[in-house]
Order: sequence, then C-alpha cells, then structure tokens
Amino acid sequence: MISESTPPLAPRLPARRAALAALALLPITGCISVGVGHSNVPPTVYFQLSDARPAAPAPSSGNVRLAIQSLGGEPTIDGLQLVFSRRPGEFAYYQFAAWSERPSRRIGLLAQQRLDASGRFAVVTQLGQPIATDWLLTLALESLEHDVATPPGRVRLALRAELIRRSDRSRVGQRLFTAAPPAAEAAAPAAVAAFNLAVADVLDQLGPWVEATIAAR
Repeated sequence: MISESTPPLAPRLPARRAALAALALLPITGCISVGVGHSNVPPTVYFQLSDARPAAPAPSSGNVRLAIQSLGGEPTIDGLQLVFSRRPGEFAYYQFAAWSERPSRRIGLLAQQRLDASGRFAVVTQLGQPIATDWLLTLALESLEHDVATPPGRVRLALRAELIRRSDRSRVGQRLFTAAPPAAEAAAPAAVAAFNLAVADVLDQLGPWVEATIAAR
C-alpha cells in the first residue's frame, strides 16, 4: 500500500521523460566509458601448449606415409580451461587462465611436427588432408590435469595411441603413454611449463614406438 506521504506518480512522468530525452541527445562517446586499465577483474591469459624439446628438422629418408587423427578427450580435460585437482576424481578450473586451443588438437599438431622432423617418414600429415597415406595414428587424450593434492604438485598427461594399417584397416599396435613432471608452484604459469615438459616426455616415447611398430610389420 502506498503511504499518504508518497507523491503521486503521474506528475513525475513528464519530468522523467524529459530527462530521458535529454540523455538521448548526448553524444554516444559520452554515454559509456570502458578502459583496459579500469577493471578490477584480471584479464584471461591464454597459453599455448608446446613441446618443451622440439626436434631440429632432419632430411627425410623414409618411405612411410603417416596420417594423424586427434580424438577429442573427455570435455572436462579437453576444453579450453586449465584443470587442477586436489582429490582423485575431483576437478576444478584455474581462473583467468585458458588454453589457446583444445589440448587434443594441439597435441596432435605437436606430434606431427615431432614425427616429421625426425626424417624417418616420407609424409606426416593430419587425417583429412588430400594426401595418400599408408598408416593412421590415432591419439586420444585421457588425462591432462595439475595434481595439487600435495602442493606444488605435478601435472599428469596420459595419451593413448593406436596404429592402424589403412590397407586392411587392421590395428597393429596400441599403447598408453604417460608423463607426470613436477610443477614449480601451484599456479597456472608453472603448470603450463610442466605440461610442456609432459608433452615432450610423451613425444619422446611416441616416435620410437611408431617407428618400431611399423618396422615390425
């Protein structure tokens, strides 16, 4: 119920309309002021997952033509946000820190670069490119998190690889590659540095395995 001391609404409407009309006439540049340095919320930093030990390119001396297919992982670990875990089976995201692209796709590209640089293959490409290949390497991301159960913790990377002969679509090899290097501190930049080491550790194992598995067939 409106009290008797409350002024009636009707007489105030013309004044409000006049004020709104005056605001509408102001230049647009004077209505909103947004500056990079005026927000109390830190900007999101985007990190690129990298190979901490990229190989120098070697001349190609092989005749194997290989295609790589990156299989997306579980959405919790294969999204753009950096994941940490304080307890098994529980995950959370770093604030204001994100990947520049999905980890599974990025690892597939890094694997292509590492295998191609080895010089042991005639062709290393991504599946879907208009290039004929004899072998298919599928890479499935199964784990990618910063385990901080005991700070500063360590990162954990698990990548499942399958090697398929394309002529008869037979799987000739399968292996799970893992790495868990320690992080310098429980913070996103330190976690990213450790993730880069984990990628290098896994790629160090992946290349020789692919070569040996194909050679045995």
